[in-house]
Amino acid sequence: MNPITNNIERSRFETEVDGLPGFVEYRLFDGGIIYSHTEVDPGLGGKGVGSLLAKYVLDYARDQGLKVIVTCPFIKVYIKRHPEYAPLTNLA
Repeated sequence: MNPITNNIERSRFETEVDGLPGFVEYRLFDGGIIYSHTEVDPGLGGKGVGSLLAKYVLDYARDQGLKVIVTCPFIKVYIKRHPEYAPLTNLA
């Protein structure tokens, strides 16, 4: 897996695996970040790319001291499976 990068111009965190893309779209607001959509190429299904992206973006928000609002269903499920991230969000 390539490193996950913050593509500020497109407002998303991105990576590639075997030339196939994965990303999490976001919007910033004063003091926080909204994670709105996660997409991973179907060819990467079952390889854990979505989970790695979710962990990365949640760690990023925590490290930056950002409040997190989650509208993305994938990240909501990830947080339910990893409750250590719930205090960052409106899902606590």
